Parts: sequence; structure tokens; C-alpha cells
Amino acid sequence: MPLDLSNSFSQFTQPTTHRLAATPDTVYWGYIDRDQPPCLTVNDGDIIEIEAITHHAGDAPDLLMDDGIREIWKAIPESTRGPGVHILTGPIHVRGAEPGDTLAVRILGMVPRLPYGSNLAANWGLLYDKFDKERVTIYGLDDSTDGSFGSTASPSFAFDFTERPIYDLPGVLSEEANNPRQPFSRNVKVPVRPHFGVMGVAPQESGRLSSIPPSVFGGNVDNWRLGPGATMCYPVFAQGANLFVGDPHFAQGDGEMCGTAIEASLNAVIQVTVLKGIGNTSPIMQYDNRWLTHGFGADLDAAMRMAAEQMLWMLQEHGGLSADDAYSLASVAVDLGITQVVDGTLGCHASFDRSILI
Repeated sequence: MPLDLSNSFSQFTQPTTHRLAATPDTVYWGYIDRDQPPCLTVNDGDIIEIEAITHHAGDAPDLLMDDGIREIWKAIPESTRGPGVHILTGPIHVRGAEPGDTLAVRILGMVPRLPYGSNLAANWGLLYDKFDKERVTIYGLDDSTDGSFGSTASPSFAFDFTERPIYDLPGVLSEEANNPRQPFSRNVKVPVRPHFGVMGVAPQESGRLSSIPPSVFGGNVDNWRLGPGATMCYPVFAQGANLFVGDPHFAQGDGEMCGTAIEASLNAVIQVTVLKGIGNTSPIMQYDNRWLTHGFGADLDAAMRMAAEQMLWMLQEHGGLSADDAYSLASVAVDLGITQVVDGTLGCHASFDRSILI
């Protein structure tokens, strides 16, 4: 049988559950640092109820902020945000995780914190040179009266961003009085795909790294499949792994073309475990009975080659195939896709249905 990355959780019959709220003491803004002190320590197999806050809550503060989110904006000075943009919850130290191991993170569930999210057509978007402006569109969940996501979200209104010459300040506030809200051009319903845009472990490098580019430790991978039911496996580079999560999304398409997803705060339940002997050197996801490998690069050619080579390794190491047979099978059964094209370092993924390995 092919490797099942979710099976490792079945051994934990009575794991301890922890709660990690997003507060000024448990979040940090815009950077990833392997030396950031953990705010929570857990055991192998434990469950964490965790809050994740969008850095775009200022796009419509009347809809995207509550008292807890406003406190984070108030407590973290603008001068200390960066060099990236994302608000990250953590780090979480996992006892027993050693360099060379793999940390598996399973997403057990997600619920919206507030029923609205923001999409920004940004200066870093793929076609900014064509539109030559930035525009915010606010989406609302259609069926969230019971606190769940429901199946669809719809645009509520939009406005051109004018608070600054460009959207270059993490957490900028766009008050309604300064931004006339305009209707969307027609009725649409967007499939809801709640997920973390950013999740990962402490990198090998020291110092403050921007939260924007993804890498082998994870980070801003922006794969919309990283939601309920998915398991992501990260290579461990530091003692305790030091997991962080953030950049929650309500929905995103492959590519994230205009610059962002539907950026929105949410609460999640995750479970962590330490795996030995997996040997992956970049993030591997199991989603809907599929393996997904990830590649990153300065252009799509480099990113796609990395994703493809990682999948060939997976088919050989954990699928029992020879190199020649893995290459053939990949050509007829592996789907190569573009994860995102807007994070400076571009991302691709390769997807394979495990049921093919009978």
C-alpha cells in the first residue's frame, strides 16, 4: 500500500487539546525567525485549537475587525511590522521533533471568526501593469448563520484603494468614509475553500525572513487545499520544529492572480505529530487521497521542475516504483499545476491519486 500520511495520527487515542488565542503576545507580524521564542509547547500527537488573523482586516474594519483584532493592530507598531506582511500565530514547539524529522500537521476543522473577507487587486498582482490601480473587493459568506462556512461567498462591495500611493503598509486602515463603496458588476457565488495561506516550521536560516516568499520550510505556499481534511508534512530544521500558522483564506483559485485570496480571519483545530524516516526535503500534502508535492522558484519553469522532481522522488521512495517507471507514470497520471504567481518566489504543485498504486 502507498504511504498514508494520515495514518500516523491513529495511534493517539487520547491526545491533549490546547487552545492558542491570537493576542499581541501570541502573534508576530511580517516575519519568520527560527529564534522566535515559542508561545506554546505541546507533545507529539496533541491537538491545538488556534486562532489566525488576516493582515487585511483593515480593508473594511467595520466588518473585518472585532475587539481582539483591534487590540493586535493597536499593540504592534507599524514600525515593527515586516519585512513581510502576514500576521502569524505561534510558534508552537513540538516535543520530540528533531532536525531531519518530518512534522505532520492535520487540519481537523475550520470556522470563520467573522463572516467577511477581503480580496485586493494589488500592485504585486499578475496584471497590475494592465489595470494600473489597486482595488479592494469585500466578500461575505452566504450561509454562515450557524457559525459555519456554508458553501459559497458573494461580493458585497468594492472600492479603489486610495489610502496610500500604493498598498505597501501592512495593516493599513481603509475607513468607509474615505472610500465610497461600489456594487459588484453582477451576482456571483464563489465556492468557499477555507485554508491557511501560510503555515510552516522554523527555517534553517537565522534572522528575520520575510513572510512573503514560500520555501522548503513552508511559509506562504498559498495552496487552497490546505484546509479541513488535509495533512501537510514539513521537513524539520530546528529542535521542536516551531510551527507557525497564518494568512487564513475563505477561498482562492490556483494562481491567486490579482494578488490575494479572500483574506479573512478564522479559527482552526489542528493536530501535530512527528514522523521518522519520511525523508522529504520540502512540503508534501495529502489531500482527498492525493499526494501533492510543491516546488518554488524565481520563475514557473524552476518551480514546476522542483515540484515534478519531488513527485518522482515520492513515487520511488514511498510508491515502490523504479525511476523509469515513476517518470512514465508521472507523465500519464500526475497533474502539474500553478499554485501562485504573486509571491515573488513562484509556486507550482504536482498532484497524484494514491489509489493508482493498487
